[in-house]
Amino acid sequence: MLFHPREPKKILGVTFQGIFPKRQKQFAIKLGKLVSSELLSFADIEQKIADPGNVDKIMPILEAHIDTFLREKLTAEIPMIGMLIGDKTISQVKAVFIKELEALFPILMKQYMNTLQNDLDLEKIVIAKVGSFSSDKLEDILNQIMSTEFRFVEIIGAVLGFVIGLLQVLLTIATR
Repeated sequence: MLFHPREPKKILGVTFQGIFPKRQKQFAIKLGKLVSSELLSFADIEQKIADPGNVDKIMPILEAHIDTFLREKLTAEIPMIGMLIGDKTISQVKAVFIKELEALFPILMKQYMNTLQNDLDLEKIVIAKVGSFSSDKLEDILNQIMSTEFRFVEIIGAVLGFVIGLLQVLLTIATR
């Protein structure tokens, strides 16, 4: 009854449908809200990206790029600069650029995250994706996540059904 029947079926005027197919849209909405507010908040992403440790990780890449730019690209575009500046000047200019980028990078990332948050609505994306899942895919996903719990529910249902059946038999025998 959790997954089947996938499509509503009328039997003697009563409509039957599996719980998950019937409530897939509500499930998608709740999951979208959960993901956007609890699991993938933009504040957490921004904090990770703007973390000074992460900035330190990309600085060698930026430094190598700036070095290549100053030594090769700039002198190719403006040959006179190549004749006027040497390695010491290039190192000094590179150091100034790196210092400026280290200060600028966290600010840029915060601004970019604000723009991204406005442009990217995680809740809507999750709702659309989960809402568009086929019933088979939704069943597969939920079975992967909750197979042990589903097995437990089946066993408890069987045990309770057996106990209730025994009680009915005992009551029937006792009332004769």
